[in-house]
Amino acid sequence: MLLLSNILEENKMKNDIDINNQEEIVIQSLRASSWPEFIGQEVVKKTLFISMKAAKKREESLEHLLFYGPPGLGKTTISHIIAKEMGANIRITSGPALERSGDLASILTNLSEGDVLFIDEIHRLNKVVEETLYPAMEDFALDIVIGKGPSARTLRMDLPRFTIIGATTKAGMISGPLRDRFGVISRLTFYNHKELTEIIKNAAAKLNVEVEDSACEELATRGRGTPRIALRLLKRARDFAAIHGQGVITKDIVKKTLDVLEIDHKGLDESDKRYLMAILEKYDGGPVGLETLAAALSEDSATIEEVIEPYLMQIGFVKRTSRGRMLTENALYHLGIEKDPKQKKLL
Repeated sequence: MLLLSNILEENKMKNDIDINNQEEIVIQSLRASSWPEFIGQEVVKKTLFISMKAAKKREESLEHLLFYGPPGLGKTTISHIIAKEMGANIRITSGPALERSGDLASILTNLSEGDVLFIDEIHRLNKVVEETLYPAMEDFALDIVIGKGPSARTLRMDLPRFTIIGATTKAGMISGPLRDRFGVISRLTFYNHKELTEIIKNAAAKLNVEVEDSACEELATRGRGTPRIALRLLKRARDFAAIHGQGVITKDIVKKTLDVLEIDHKGLDESDKRYLMAILEKYDGGPVGLETLAAALSEDSATIEEVIEPYLMQIGFVKRTSRGRMLTENALYHLGIEKDPKQKKLL
């Protein structure tokens, strides 16, 4: 009986892995694979076009690049497109994965001329690993210490010229010496409604699902200016249309899907509403300190700062003051507490 339960558990784990792999394949397939296909971030693209064209003309590897901004805006996608356009291979790792300088050395020594090394969450690099990265970025060399004590000596190993692309959601946490070694530093911004609508239409075509224009616009309205979120909502709407519709994503299907997910017309989910209502009901609209608010919501302060607040601040629902967080008139109007502040100004 024990053996049977073990077999069933193993089968369940395999099924879960297969489902996760299938979902990851879907996500990967929706990514843009070329510049014409990549919508938005025009300022960033213009800068990159010039840098890439100049590097190709000189027959050199591209300068080291740093992309920062909220998650889900396309930092990884842009990195893949850059590698493809430069005709280079791309290696992917992350700051937390590089625990020791030896981990970094093993990756760097296996790079070829012109290769791209993408480091996600680069602000979380270990200090020792970061210092090992300095000569690699600047001089394309790796300093290796051989031996210990008085007999220890340093061996410098030459590396092929490569490009490091760093991605982070917290540019302020990157040390000055590391940040200064990047030739191009670009900030990715939230997408506007038109850009998100176009991204959703392209993704629907890749998913081979029929979607009405009004449905695309509704998804874009609730996508929080972030392609990753908009595409996730598109996939949920596709599932809802397959079960409760005729397989076509209509505006009505989208509304029903988002009602089930408890996402309102501004794209606010249950966590956002809890945050706003906590400030309103428990602290009379603010101001309230971050740690106090985190305790009231039973949330980690980092989650509030990195996940909940960015979009609420972008749409003007929350403002940070020297005394703490406060709700704006727009937030109070959204919650049904006050009249439209735009009408007040007209009066």
